[in-house]
Amino acid sequence: MEDLTNVYFTPLPDSPYVKPFRFNYTQNGMEKTWDLLEVHDSVAIIVFNVSRNVMVFVKQFRPAIYYNHIQPQDRKEKVIDTAKYPAALGIALEMCAGIIDKIKPVEEIAREEVLEECGYDVPLEKLQRITSYRAGVGVQGALQTLFYCEVTDDMKTEQGGGVDDEIIEVIEKSIPEVEEMVSSSGPIPSPPSCLFALMWFLHYKAHQFRK
Repeated sequence: MEDLTNVYFTPLPDSPYVKPFRFNYTQNGMEKTWDLLEVHDSVAIIVFNVSRNVMVFVKQFRPAIYYNHIQPQDRKEKVIDTAKYPAALGIALEMCAGIIDKIKPVEEIAREEVLEECGYDVPLEKLQRITSYRAGVGVQGALQTLFYCEVTDDMKTEQGGGVDDEIIEVIEKSIPEVEEMVSSSGPIPSPPSCLFALMWFLHYKAHQFRK
């Protein structure tokens, strides 16, 4: 995951994932513009292993996080110096998640993501739909739907770690470790949606599993 080489930037070609455009509008009689990104909606899943009372996370390299660690003057270099900027700068700890790019119920997409990323075969009826919210409201506003599921070691399969060219590591944390994570003064290498998910778990579920 941290074997990073040959990092450089190019203009964005046509992309199936991100479509930049300019939004033009008149508000209170004033003409305005705003630059936006059209992206897929997504799902995220809180996965808690009740066999060992641990939260299941995914760890992966996120280019956007990595890019924002690079000093503006160094972004102009033909190739980024990965000795100065190691891959560890772009590693994120997140909930299991994935984009909605199939014509399927969101519950089925969430189930597939848990299997592909974390390796747990979760029955649909075990997925609890929590809520939906808007992500990246400054530039995208895409809808993410959050689920919760409890898994056991018996549900573990040989799958997990992502599909195709994904490189995902499954990480487990105890409830005290989760509490320490959300109470950190930061910076925390996780998106706000992950922190919201953890706070939801600690508020509504954690008391059931405390020893």
